[in-house]
Amino acid sequence: MEINISERRDIPLEKIISLYKANAWSSAKKPQALHQALLHSHSLVSAWDQNKLVGLGNAISDGHLVVYYPHLLVHPDYQGKGIGRKILAKMQEKYGGFHMQMLTADQKAIEFYQKIGFERAGDTTPMWIYNGNEH
Repeated sequence: MEINISERRDIPLEKIISLYKANAWSSAKKPQALHQALLHSHSLVSAWDQNKLVGLGNAISDGHLVVYYPHLLVHPDYQGKGIGRKILAKMQEKYGGFHMQMLTADQKAIEFYQKIGFERAGDTTPMWIYNGNEH
């Protein structure tokens, strides 16, 4: 299996929704908003097994100092194969020198992010107004 990492933005909506549903992400219930959010991200990186979308990550940034990674997901059938790591490596090509790189990790993803260099943000507390149910 050869996975292709791409910065293409012409990802068909049905492939995006399929990936989000496979991961049980609530944003799949808002397909048009999700699609627009991804298309208008500062960066959008996808992973492909031939023509199957198997992973996706996006970044929101000021382009100079701060970047936030809101979404990183890999199809459950492809998890544990280094795809998430490859997506973030592609992001690091652009954002590696930024002053602050941020993300919110739920409990099952914390170990993954720590392995690639992220650490708990001091004594900060994540806060949000969230209209989902995954957490």
